[in-house]
Amino acid sequence: MPQTFRAIGYLPTGAAGTPFDLAILLHDERRVRRRMLTLVHGDTVLVDFPEPVTLADRSVLKLDDGRLVEIIAGEEPLYDVRGRDPIHLMRLCWHLGNRHLKTQIEAERVLILRDHVIRDMLRGLGATVTDISEPFHPEDGAYAHSHGEPQHALINR
Repeated sequence: MPQTFRAIGYLPTGAAGTPFDLAILLHDERRVRRRMLTLVHGDTVLVDFPEPVTLADRSVLKLDDGRLVEIIAGEEPLYDVRGRDPIHLMRLCWHLGNRHLKTQIEAERVLILRDHVIRDMLRGLGATVTDISEPFHPEDGAYAHSHGEPQHALINR
């Protein structure tokens, strides 16, 4: 029979310990303050943190019974967007930012959620756009963190 646990802490990627279960979450499900998470094997975890936190891939939640739950970033349908050169890619990023789109920025490419209108705009601007499916880690934005403190420091008890 499924059980409900309470998360009492958040530990960054690489924390010691062996998780007893895991939660596979999409990018928008990994931004939490108060939420019920369903684990792979059917149990649930109540997350009730004082501040919103973006749960990182391979990070862990510490439960009230001492066990750990690993967070896994789930695959999402995305576009891999590439420019002709770094300056072109920066211009493409400007257009994406101007539309307030969630974007994962890397050295050679950017990733965005699939939207055929945006795909056509980017292709019209000379971008190479490819359908892919992988975990999505968009930029949090300028106001997503609390005064420069590490997120795990805010909620470990």
